[in-house]
Amino acid sequence: MKDGVIQLAPAEFPPLLREIADAPKQLHVRGTMPSLEKKWLTVVGSRAMTAYGKQTVRYLIDGLRGYPIVIVSGLAYGVDAAAHRAALDAGLATVAVPGSGLDWDVLYPRGNVALAREILAAGGCLVSEEEPGTRAADWTFPRRNRIMVGLSHATLIIEAKEKSGSLITAKLSTEYNRELLVVPGSIFSEESKGTHQFLKLGASAATSSEDVLQALGIAKREGAARLNELRDDLSEEERRVFDILHAPVPRDALLDELTLPITEANVLLSTMEIKGLIVEELGVVRIR
Repeated sequence: MKDGVIQLAPAEFPPLLREIADAPKQLHVRGTMPSLEKKWLTVVGSRAMTAYGKQTVRYLIDGLRGYPIVIVSGLAYGVDAAAHRAALDAGLATVAVPGSGLDWDVLYPRGNVALAREILAAGGCLVSEEEPGTRAADWTFPRRNRIMVGLSHATLIIEAKEKSGSLITAKLSTEYNRELLVVPGSIFSEESKGTHQFLKLGASAATSSEDVLQALGIAKREGAARLNELRDDLSEEERRVFDILHAPVPRDALLDELTLPITEANVLLSTMEIKGLIVEELGVVRIR
């Protein structure tokens, strides 16, 4: 793991970033830049993430497990941090583009410094065009948004208020001719009013990981076969659970489909959760 900050000249930038009209003149990197042969996906959204937003981030990114994808986000609270965390849990490389320089004493937000260190330890990196000692300010965040979009093949917006900063990111995606995906939300939620604006303007709705894969031009591997490739240490009963969980399933429905004695089924699911194979949230079970 590289822990020092290095500076890249424009000729050393990832090719996609060099394409944008307002490309930075320099780029600072701490850590290891993931493979440029992979598809890079920017995931952003509300800092005031709802329970729905949290579940959506986890569901969509977990469905990308095993694919050649890099998750890019801004290290901010809310959706950004959840996206980085979901990527780490799914074994995907992740890149953070904070609204500050990369020196540890100015890295912003301070509450996510530990997360930034985890990203580096997992083989990812931190990226900023600002000088390493630059503190975050109002003007640094719009600048970093164009870096995130410029690095990526597509942008995924998960929850955004009517005047959210994430909408700047969405607008840049269309200006840079990159794919823009938006997660539909509740019509009653303030956190979805901004995202619905872009759906009305023609952004693609993302309601499954398959939608994301299609936008990135990646062919989907079929359900159980893909999961079995990823986990060759599963018991026969655990494989049955994985076969059922091609999408999150309410616990009661999962128990019905397993057709096992209730005590045996509960022990199986509890064991799988302890092993980190599955997780239950709000009564819904999904693959971790």
